[in-house]
Amino acid sequence: SQTRDRAAACIGQEIKTQTRAMSKLCVALCLASAAAFTGPSAKLPAQPTRAAATTAAPEMVVKVGVIGAGRIGIVHLEALSQTQDAECVIISNPTVSKAEAAAKQYFVPEWSADSDDVINHPDVQAVWICSPSSFHAEQIMKCAAAGKDVFCEKPIATDLPETIEAIRVCEKAGIKLMTALQRRFDPNFARVKRAIVSGEVGEPITIKLCSRDPSPPPFEYVKGGGGIFKDMAVHDLDMTRYLMGSEPIEILASGSCHIDKKIQTLDGAEAYDTANVIVRYADGKEAIIDVCRQAPYGYDQRAEVLGTKAMIQTDNMYPNTARLFAADFTGNADLPYDFFMSRYKEAYKQETLAFVDALVNDKPSPCSGEDGLVALIMSIAAGKSAAENRWVKFSEVAASVQCDENGCMIVDLDADEAAAAAEVGAGWISKNVKSLLPQKKTNWLSR
Repeated sequence: SQTRDRAAACIGQEIKTQTRAMSKLCVALCLASAAAFTGPSAKLPAQPTRAAATTAAPEMVVKVGVIGAGRIGIVHLEALSQTQDAECVIISNPTVSKAEAAAKQYFVPEWSADSDDVINHPDVQAVWICSPSSFHAEQIMKCAAAGKDVFCEKPIATDLPETIEAIRVCEKAGIKLMTALQRRFDPNFARVKRAIVSGEVGEPITIKLCSRDPSPPPFEYVKGGGGIFKDMAVHDLDMTRYLMGSEPIEILASGSCHIDKKIQTLDGAEAYDTANVIVRYADGKEAIIDVCRQAPYGYDQRAEVLGTKAMIQTDNMYPNTARLFAADFTGNADLPYDFFMSRYKEAYKQETLAFVDALVNDKPSPCSGEDGLVALIMSIAAGKSAAENRWVKFSEVAASVQCDENGCMIVDLDADEAAAAAEVGAGWISKNVKSLLPQKKTNWLSR
């Protein structure tokens, strides 16, 4: 009798268990059916757990929003997805289907067509701006107003006054601003920098850089792009300052057109597809740059530093290390990379990780707004030098900007003011740049 009772109890329990299971299945099927009729959602389920870089849990995970789902935005989004210290919670793009595709690929829970949704998202602490250049300044200022730290692809803005104003707003708001000059984070250039800092090469004597694109950009890209010094050589100008480690004083530049004759109808430096530059530094040392919009053999990006103890140089990056040995040829089996995204993919990743580290550990921005501003001033001075066929001091360009509580503007210097600006020489960054940028009110961790 007891045996029969126990058996009956077991059978009853099994029936209850199966009933509960069937109930859960019915609920799940109902929810799935309902979802099929509600249309697409701008949210995804929670992101699956990512593998930690170390066994120790991070002290802080920065919540990030990304503006722009183009090539650059995707590269930074991929880097963010690979670090345990940051989590992207929303991405935007005017073509919202691109934002949705990126969100689904990298498990970003929300997406939008409106960049304001990223900036004003309650969970976002820092914003990666990867939109077209003409939107950068406005989006930076909105981020500052919302108290969000900013990683911005270069340039900060399309002109000098707007650049200074964007930086001023960030400084007043006490937020971090990083200018994404990615070559500083390229492993090859970084190794050259370490050789200088460690003393391997001794004191630098001469720096040489070359930057040559595989093929010229379309006419529509060149027109309105600011010219070869602003849209191309600005990276090399910044790199000379980064490697030399001292203050640039003056510049001599020339430009010409040899590849695409159609651009000769454009104004100023936009009419050049080839340029040569000499940058003189405070200690009398010089850096030499040549840039060209066409190199048939691939993307040519090399650096050389001659020091008092040694010389260090970098080679181009190739898809592989294979070399071919034949009766009529000996050398690399394939040409160098022919696309900047392939050549600098690791640099884009490393600059994102560097800014995340600055946020998590409250370090200074690894490439500040001021760094971006100085690079812009150098590129403007290069264009002025090429146009006027003379050495131009950077203090001349910097002194032409005046700011007040209403903003910044370019002013024409009279003869005495121009002469006074030209006499500044060393110290122009402190006199003409730092004086325009107020000190931050707070640090990141205090917000």
